[in-house]
Amino acid sequence: MTENHPVIEIYGAEVICASCVNAPSSKDTYEWLQAAISRKFPGQPFSIRYIDIEQPLDSERDQEWAERIQNDEFFYPLVLINNEVIGEGYIQIQPVFSALEKLGLVPSV
Repeated sequence: MTENHPVIEIYGAEVICASCVNAPSSKDTYEWLQAAISRKFPGQPFSIRYIDIEQPLDSERDQEWAERIQNDEFFYPLVLINNEVIGEGYIQIQPVFSALEKLGLVPSV
């Protein structure tokens, strides 16, 4: 087991990103990542949270990321791991897995 505790954040909205035709919704991406990471790295600690950029946000940090998305700096869903952008728009699983492995999580065989 690793001492690291990666923090995975998915910023998104209910409406699918106009530039991401045929991509899953942000909430679907969050649920898919949560399940896939739990299967790939069973029993290893990580936190995952979904942030709806269209809802009132209490955290100034969350507000800043939401504004950057709303100002078209990033597509959504936007995936961060420990504050590093891993993917945006149409999310692929391999970059997420690779980032988690670099942080010390060990994939199941």
